[in-house]
Amino acid sequence: MLLLMAFGSFLSGCAQEPQPQNPQLQVLSKLPSKLNENSGLAYFKGEQVWVIEDNGNRDEIYAVNFSGELVKSFRVKNAINKDWEDLAQGPNGELYIGDFGNNDNARKDLAIYLLPSPETEKGDKIEAEKIAFSFPEQKDFPPKAKKRLYDTEAFLYHQGFFYLFTKNRTKPFSGESLIYRIPAKAGKYEAEYLGSFVTCTTERYCKITSAALSPSGKLLVLMGYGKMWLIENPDFSALPQSNLKMVDLLWPTQMESVCFEDENTLLISDEQSQSRGRFLYRYTLK
Repeated sequence: MLLLMAFGSFLSGCAQEPQPQNPQLQVLSKLPSKLNENSGLAYFKGEQVWVIEDNGNRDEIYAVNFSGELVKSFRVKNAINKDWEDLAQGPNGELYIGDFGNNDNARKDLAIYLLPSPETEKGDKIEAEKIAFSFPEQKDFPPKAKKRLYDTEAFLYHQGFFYLFTKNRTKPFSGESLIYRIPAKAGKYEAEYLGSFVTCTTERYCKITSAALSPSGKLLVLMGYGKMWLIENPDFSALPQSNLKMVDLLWPTQMESVCFEDENTLLISDEQSQSRGRFLYRYTLK
């Protein structure tokens, strides 16, 4: 009997998903299986987020509730998912898709798509306008391994501009992230280089995968794999000189997305990687 009880407890333990040990990080739900490669989050109101997927997935945005149920989806017209890597929001409910994933640093068709608020759209399609852009400092496609600084997975909107933070792909890994800005209106632009900073130098954790700005504008968050960096009272005229405060989430999964639920609360998601991930989390800031 004792042996059977022990075996039953073992099976029960195996069936449970592991849980974060960080008390500030709460699992809200498992995301739908069709969102294995979720790469961007946006929050408007209620218990619901909008989600995109990255390279080669559908040209769609998805509404998912905090219980992990797919509520609605829109096909994005006039847009192709080359590599959608982040979502940002404008001041009047606009939603922006960053199609700038560039693992090999070889793309010449980088774009951001401008959408109206999906919260008020009807039907099953949503129109997009396109911003095309390039990084003028990049001369080779791809550059040599030590100069592969042009993959991008993180951006945010602030006062009429998009601010982009590149994902480091250098060999050897340097941890440097380039910072650019682009006007937030349809057109074709050369991105304006603002400078760079270094997150940290451990390749597994120190790549920037998403960005978000708090509703008040007083806190900027940059996401990594199980770590994040906070910039308090960001000065957008001097971002490269920012003081980065690193936070270890003690949960090193493939975290690809972050947005603010409110001034003191983050929503985070990670991709499915082997048997781990594809969760929606809430993180309470101290």
